[in-house]
Parts: sequence; structure tokens; C-alpha cells
Amino acid sequence: MENKKRTPRIASIDMLRGFVMLIMLVDHVREHFFTHHRVVDPMVIEETGSGLFFTRLLAHLCAPVFVFLTGLSVWLYSNPKDKPSRSATAFLLKRGLFLILLEITLINFSWSASYNTLYLQVIWAIGICMICLALLSKLPRIWIGVLGFIIVFGHNLLTPITFDTTELGYNFWTILHDRGYLVTDSFIDIRVSYPVLPWVGVILLGYFTGPLYHHHMVAARRQKILVFLGLSTLTLLLILRGWNIYGETLPWETQNSVLKSVMSFLNYTKYPPSLHFLLFTLGIGFLLLSYFERINGRFSKVLKVYGAAPMFFYIIHLYVLLIFHAILIFTINKGEVIQVSHVYQLWLISIIVSVLLYFPTKRFSNFKRLSTSKLIKYF
Repeated sequence: MENKKRTPRIASIDMLRGFVMLIMLVDHVREHFFTHHRVVDPMVIEETGSGLFFTRLLAHLCAPVFVFLTGLSVWLYSNPKDKPSRSATAFLLKRGLFLILLEITLINFSWSASYNTLYLQVIWAIGICMICLALLSKLPRIWIGVLGFIIVFGHNLLTPITFDTTELGYNFWTILHDRGYLVTDSFIDIRVSYPVLPWVGVILLGYFTGPLYHHHMVAARRQKILVFLGLSTLTLLLILRGWNIYGETLPWETQNSVLKSVMSFLNYTKYPPSLHFLLFTLGIGFLLLSYFERINGRFSKVLKVYGAAPMFFYIIHLYVLLIFHAILIFTINKGEVIQVSHVYQLWLISIIVSVLLYFPTKRFSNFKRLSTSKLIKYF
């Protein structure tokens, strides 16, 4: 069989993916073992301890970074090294539909081992984003960037628009901007947890940024641009948030301590993600991309393993948590929901699970790299 030359993966992108996947694991452990301390969106400062607050805040990096990197990766797919450019339309349509299928089947079941309610969450949103990018990918790249910029910076202007459940535009607006139930009082309820409009803007900006990773781009120049983008984005956040100018529905206020004031300043809306939420997370993401490109140690190699097979890790970790939690409930807690008392225990459980999944993820990553199956590549 002909041995095709494979385009090498970009290590820093895999490292950042791996980093956010591990952070995501902590947040999902919280969903299983810390439900007695629920966090809402935005968080209630008076009712949320600092450890829980900053653990949840760190998890905010996951979705924006992953969606942005998805757009960037699509540009890389369309512009392979030493090969002619190719259309990503068919690839995006098939992969987007595949992600939606995964969301409503394997992933939805993994949360509670039931189908009482179908939650349309981040994988569904990424699938929709890929389909939207498929429809827009024929446009000039500059137009895609401008549209992404307008959506990310302008969608907060749509916050006052709401629809009652009885109105004609309710379902469309629920999918696009306001989370809520599409179907209730049926054999299965359907709830949109991730309204997609801002995420479409993020994937478009990721695609627009793709040329930073063109093989002709000098690494040192790319790193400087990423640092500039990161610092500029965070500076803009400081200005907009500092004076409560625009971009967040919940203004920050001075609290009775410096720590609480910092928490108020960093308390952003995720559903849908506000401009401040995206400036904060993407700004840090730019800086991390630059940083990861400049390191090469044992930890970076570990991150690359998780980042090279993100969908495999995403699905398998959900089922490991589901089974692990069920075993503890029925063997140790005699049917009662089991919870941990401290935030550090969430991190400890996450470290244990990540270590357990390291070698299966590494093995699958190697298998995927050598496989010629298009289905396997989707994981």
C-alpha cells in the first residue's frame, strides 16, 4: 500500500487543546461530585467560595479556545503544506453533522445514563458552527474575519431582544441567542444549553487567524503577533470592564474585600458568552499559544497526547466519570448521591482520572495517526 506523506501536527495547537481538555475534566468532575454547591451563570459572588469561583473561571477557557482552534484548524486543512489549497465545505458539513449526532447520542447519555432531557451543549454548538463555516468558507477570508468580528463584538446589542415561548421566533432565538427549552412535556424534553451565535463568530475569527500558521510564517514573528493579540485583547477588556462600558450584562462592583472585588470583575456571562467572556478567554488563549510554542519538556509532551485525540478523550472521560460515580454510589454510599467536601478534592479526582486515561488516549492518538479511516479521523 502506498505510504502517503502526512502533514505534521502543530505541537503548540495540540498542547493548548490538551491543556483545556484537562481543565474541562476538572469542571466535569465538579458536575458529578460537587452538585451540592451549584454555580449559576454569572456566578453569585456572595454564595461562591473563592476556590470554586476560580476553578469555574479557569474552566471558562475551554469552549472559546476549542472553538477558536477548530476554526484555525479548518484553515490549515484548506491550506495544507506543499499541496494545493482545497475546499473544506464537504469536510465541515460531514464533521458538523457527525458532532451533532454524537451530542444527541453518546454524549447526552454519558451525563446521566438516561434520555429524559436532551441537552444541546458544546459539541452540538461546535457542529452548528462548522456547518455555518461550511456555508461561508467560499467567501474571501477578510469577509469571514469581518463577519466574525461583528458577531463577537456586536451580539451583546441583541441582549434586550427576547421571545415568549408562545411567539413565532422563540425556537429560532433560543438556538441563536437565548438558552432555553425547545420542547417540553414530551417523551423527551430538548434544551439548548449553548446558544450558537457568538460561537459562530469565534470559529470565524479562528479561521481568519489561520495564516499565522502558514509554513512561510517565521515562528518568532508569529509568537510576537500572538502576544500582541493577547495583550491587546486583555487591555481592551480592562477598559470596557473597568468602566462598565459595554460587553457584559452584569456590571462589576467594588466589594467588601479586594478578593471579592477581583471576583466581581472576572464574573462574566457564558450562556451566551458575553464580549467580556470572550475577550478574557481568547486573550489568555493567544498568550498560551505563544508560550506553548516556546517550550518543549515532559509536560508539553503530555499535553500533546491529550490534544491529539480530543474527541476520544472527551467521550471516554465522560463515561469513566459516569461509571466511577455510579460504582461509588452503589458500593460505598448505598444508593445515596456521593459528594466531596472541598474543591481540592475535585482537582485530586481529576488528576487520578487524567492519569488513568493517559495511555488509552496515547494509544488511540497513535492509532488515529496511522489509520486511513475517515471516521477515525473525526475523533
